[in-house]
Amino acid sequence: MRRTGTTRRGVLAATGALAAGAVLPGCGSDADDTGGARKGSAHGGARTAADGTSSVRTQTALRTSASRTTATLLAGYEHVLRTHPSTAAGLTPLRDTVRAHLTAVSPGRAPALAPARSLATGPAAAVKELATAERTAADAYTALLLEAPGELARLLASVAAASAAHAYLLTELAKETSA
Repeated sequence: MRRTGTTRRGVLAATGALAAGAVLPGCGSDADDTGGARKGSAHGGARTAADGTSSVRTQTALRTSASRTTATLLAGYEHVLRTHPSTAAGLTPLRDTVRAHLTAVSPGRAPALAPARSLATGPAAAVKELATAERTAADAYTALLLEAPGELARLLASVAAASAAHAYLLTELAKETSA
């Protein structure tokens, strides 16, 4: 007898697809090809400050902070994938999305990945640690929103939403991994 209704895998797949679809359009540069701010942005990007320089500095500082957070998160994914290859099917798409986020938020060249430390002994515990790291990253991106100008704020909001979705997906994956 075939089961009807929504399954956990179906919900996870749909949530992941929706999160990726909602976030990936936001994973781009906040300037057009001419180097200026995009037309129609809420704050006009880096050109809104009276002196321009402090706004550029603020944006660079925000992007640097976001890229450090994202690089740390990516290092965590790489570590779990290396130490627990059985998690690759569930973690690889999320890791690839985090890598795209790192490219999008980095102010120039992405920072080098620091070696990740983990106290987890098994795959389920390692995935739970990643879920916690994603929640922490979502909180960090959300905190940066208070100072970010228009396009950067939208990018950070998208990345924060993706991190929250990843945290949920990882929590569910940890349950499945331990079962």
